[in-house]
Amino acid sequence: MDYVQYSLSPIPFEPWNEILVAELSEIGFESFMEEEKIVLAYIPESSENTVAIESILDSFKTKNDLVFTWSRKNIEHQNWNAVWESNFEPVFIENSLSIVAPFHDASFRRNRVIEIDPKMSFGTGHHQTTFLMCQEILSLSLEGKSILDMGTGTGVLAILAEQLGAKQCIAIDIESWSVENTKSNALRNGCTKIIALEGGSSKIPSMQFDYIFANINKNVLKEQMKTYALNLKPDGILLLSGFFITDVDELVLFANKLGLSKVGIREKENWALIKLKKQ
Repeated sequence: MDYVQYSLSPIPFEPWNEILVAELSEIGFESFMEEEKIVLAYIPESSENTVAIESILDSFKTKNDLVFTWSRKNIEHQNWNAVWESNFEPVFIENSLSIVAPFHDASFRRNRVIEIDPKMSFGTGHHQTTFLMCQEILSLSLEGKSILDMGTGTGVLAILAEQLGAKQCIAIDIESWSVENTKSNALRNGCTKIIALEGGSSKIPSMQFDYIFANINKNVLKEQMKTYALNLKPDGILLLSGFFITDVDELVLFANKLGLSKVGIREKENWALIKLKKQ
């Protein structure tokens, strides 16, 4: 699969970098990196809607107190791993977890370690939302619990859950290459309890889970939250991320109508995680 890279240069960089990521993630962009005050945004060429993309990007040119330029180029599939490898730094979470790539040596492998080959998948731990999810999961008691990981990406959350004692992890993603990446990363980390499935919420097995993780954009979370509530055990926990702190009140109100109550919030650089409990 070929990808398209958009190079986005907002001045000032913050908070416009995060606003760009939020808006573009809702129209098919899957991965983002920051490089010298430039946001690099990646979308499959087959998913690229240039009219929608240019409409969003051109709207930034009209913002007061913002100077904004952008450019576009095609990225061949075989170049993607080189792009990731040149930018992939190890991630350290809570002095408890190291997320590394295969080329990182022992000096980067501290305490609990997850090794992933990210390829084209989202979920390396670098983005604030994945960091928040890992941070919260590390605080949970998952021994013997059943887990559903929606929008699994690299599979890093499911891998962490199994490392913490989960008895079963269903990992679902709409992209076939994410599913294959999750399977590969699970094998790489010696996991045997992760089942990776391709599709959306219709692929959720007809069972109830102790914990559901969903690190997806806000609109998809609202579309699927009723299904999550139905597939969550009484007193089960739903972790949501993929949105800004300014979206929290809207999502909590929406969740309350489905019998889900807020029990906690985490925040990192204006991105948020909500912890919900089924009543």
